[in-house]
Amino acid sequence: MLILHEIFASLQGEGPHTGRPAFFIRLSGCVAPLCPWCDTKGAWDQGSETSVASLVSAVKESGHRFVVITGGEPLRQWETGLNELDRALFDLGVAVQYETSGKVPIPEGICGEVICSPKYLAGAWHVDSESLSRAHHYKFVACEETATAIDAFVNAEHLDKDRVWLMPKGMTREEQIERLPFVWDHCVTNGYRLASRLHILAFDTKKGI
Repeated sequence: MLILHEIFASLQGEGPHTGRPAFFIRLSGCVAPLCPWCDTKGAWDQGSETSVASLVSAVKESGHRFVVITGGEPLRQWETGLNELDRALFDLGVAVQYETSGKVPIPEGICGEVICSPKYLAGAWHVDSESLSRAHHYKFVACEETATAIDAFVNAEHLDKDRVWLMPKGMTREEQIERLPFVWDHCVTNGYRLASRLHILAFDTKKGI
């Protein structure tokens, strides 16, 4: 059984699949230290038990062929059902993208595409370095205060800059727009890719988007 926070159909608002229609499966539960800027704090501890079979049925009924599995931290439920969901969706020919902080090791043999978003909290990175090579892309929450730390991390971990995405830090439309020019210029200077947060730009603080 999986602990589910919510499911909904929308567009992917961030990263390499920005603008792509998707069916979202948001699992509940996260891993400390928690991010004070998180815009889905309800997924830290609010959820209900759901079977893998019911989620597979929901995906089929949605008609979507692209599924985003997010959280919270979805990979913390890998051994309690997520591994089964991963294989079931792969067998259906459904494309899957995982959004993970990397605090939990990325499993070997995972079928879906993994977008790892390492978190810089209290002056340190909280990520399982050994599994970074299993991620397909890396996504960072960026602002003037974190840019130097991001650059140092990318260089220390020898990450491919063409697979590094920066997105402005901010839970509101106003914060996104305010920080966007800095992040834009930083991407140009350092060879990173820019990730908008389309759902926030379009709907501001509305949830379930």
